[in-house]
Amino acid sequence: MHLLSKPLLPTRDITDEKTFVDRRAFLTSIGVGLAAGASVLSPRLAAAAPAFRRWQGEEDKLTPYADVTGYNNFYEFGTGKSDPAQNAGSLHPHPWKIEIAGDVKKPGIVDLDEFLRPFQPVERVYRHRCVEGWSMVIPWSGIPLRDIIARIEPGTKAKFVEFTTLHDPKQMPGQNRSVLPWPYVEALRMDEAMNLLTLFVTGVYGKPLPNQNGAPVRLCAPWKYGFKGGKSIVRIRFVEAQPHTTWNIAAPEEYGFYANVNPTVDHPRWTQAREHRAGEFFKRKTLMFNGYAEQVASMYTGLDLRANF
Repeated sequence: MHLLSKPLLPTRDITDEKTFVDRRAFLTSIGVGLAAGASVLSPRLAAAAPAFRRWQGEEDKLTPYADVTGYNNFYEFGTGKSDPAQNAGSLHPHPWKIEIAGDVKKPGIVDLDEFLRPFQPVERVYRHRCVEGWSMVIPWSGIPLRDIIARIEPGTKAKFVEFTTLHDPKQMPGQNRSVLPWPYVEALRMDEAMNLLTLFVTGVYGKPLPNQNGAPVRLCAPWKYGFKGGKSIVRIRFVEAQPHTTWNIAAPEEYGFYANVNPTVDHPRWTQAREHRAGEFFKRKTLMFNGYAEQVASMYTGLDLRANF
C-alpha cells in the first residue's frame, strides 16, 4: 500500500527537491533576498540562511512539503494524521513565552523571539521515524539545543531536560478529549540534549514552522522515534531525576523513556524492523538509531537497549 497516494496540498504548493537544494533559487522563489535571509521564527526575526546540511546519505530524497505539513501526529489537534493540518489554525504562536525552570542559573519566563535572537540558526536534513512504522526526510531549521543549554547555564544537579507543550484547550481542541494526560511532556537525558544532532526546531523547508508541525518551536532528536519530539514548547525544566513523560505514563509497556529507533525491539503492535518511507511503494530496512549510530551510539555503551527501550 502506498502510504501517501496523493499530495495533501495542491501540487502548486509543493516545493520540489531540485528547487529546494538550489538554495539561491529556492530563496528567490519564496521572495526572500539573500541579504535579508529567511525568517525561522516570526516575521520580526530574520537570520542568515546557510545551505541545508545533510546528516544522512544522499540517496535519501526529501519528503515533499505538503506531506511534511499534512500528515502528522499532534494529538493536541486530533488523533487523525490529517487532523493537525485541519485544526491547528486555532493556535496563536506569536508572541510566545517559554518558562526556564529547575536547576538553572536564571530561572524565569522569556519571550521566545528575544531569547533566540542572539543565536545563528542552522539548517539540517534529518530522517524522521515514527513508531507506527512510517518515515520521512525533513529539512529542519533551528538552533542546536546544546547552544541554548549553554546560555541557560544549568546546575550540576541537572541530569535531565524536560519539555512541556502548551496546555490550552481553546487553542488546542484535541485537549478537550482525555486521549492523553495533558499537558504533553517529553524529556531527554542531559547528554542526549547536548548531542550535536539535537535541534530546537523553528522552521521547515526554509519557512517558519507551521502550527501543525509544532509552531513556534519543537524538539528534534532524529535517532529517536517521533513521539520524543515535543511540540509548541512552553517550558524547559532541568531536573535531577528522570521525568515522567506522557506516552510512558499512558502506555509504559509500549513507549519507553529512551525511544531510540531500534529495529531489533518491536513495538507490541508493530514490527520495527522495516519502515514505510513517504512516497515509496516498498518498505525499507530500519537502521539502528535511525542511521545516526556514529553520532549517538557511544551514549548508550553498556545500556541494555532491550530493557531500556
